[in-house]
Amino acid sequence: MTDRHLLSGTEPDPARDAGHPQPPPRVGFFTDTSVCIGCKACEVACKEWNAIPEDGLSLTGMSYDNTQGLGASTWRHVAFIEQQVPVADGRTQLPVVEAESKPPADAGEAGELRWLMSSDVCKHCTHAACLDVCPTGSLFRTEFGTVVVQEDICNGCGYCVPACPYGVIEQRPDDGRAFKCTMCYDRLGAGQEPACAKACPTESIQFGPLDELRERAALRVDQLHEAGVEGARLYGHEPDDGVGGDGAFFLLLDEPEVYGLPPNPVVTTRDLPTMWKHAGAAALSLVGGFAFSFALPALRGWKGTRR
Repeated sequence: MTDRHLLSGTEPDPARDAGHPQPPPRVGFFTDTSVCIGCKACEVACKEWNAIPEDGLSLTGMSYDNTQGLGASTWRHVAFIEQQVPVADGRTQLPVVEAESKPPADAGEAGELRWLMSSDVCKHCTHAACLDVCPTGSLFRTEFGTVVVQEDICNGCGYCVPACPYGVIEQRPDDGRAFKCTMCYDRLGAGQEPACAKACPTESIQFGPLDELRERAALRVDQLHEAGVEGARLYGHEPDDGVGGDGAFFLLLDEPEVYGLPPNPVVTTRDLPTMWKHAGAAALSLVGGFAFSFALPALRGWKGTRR
């Protein structure tokens, strides 16, 4: 939170803070990975609606994933994570797929596998570093609290790429401009939900007002815990985390690192104000030193003439 919000005890309103006087309720995504079936309907719908070019049609050789990760031409990415699940320590085994063949030797007597599937997307952070570093205003905060790139204004500087703590935004190699998920800004303006949420057959991707999604997610975690899924947890839902809370958060069945997510993301421009203050103080000290070094001989000469 900013100092102003800390003093008032209120949660930041990104759209209002960005200058929208009467914004609608902030919207976002809640992705429940416990019901994701890896169909990739969200990826296809995203590409079709946003006219995103293909970015590779070959399998990685390590999984059934042919997109590998988020990028300039992949705004939704479904991860396939295969795990050996031991049963001796009482770990949750939902969702579990029992191996049809003889289990590997290192699987022990359990010999069970589970697929962890998750549809990843831009997090539309409350404190978005990509916004902070963009020199042209290509990146902007919409009235819905989302972060959008205007491709016709982007100059391809690439500052936003290393600024993102999630590694979401990327430049296309053919022209150098940056692209990422817009949460279907054009559809939001027409009162429609994003294409990926519309296409999801299991409602793994849920769209709506962010406050309502957080309440729904908390109830879903409690439900899974009561069913014995002890590993269920939320990621990116806390408004006071290192990025001020995500506009797209997740229910995970294992540690964030398993899904390729940073465990404790922090906005990369967090220390910029302090750094500028220190740089300013150092510059003033340097200027003062130079001024004194030039003034000292003149002062000595003036004293000599008085004698």
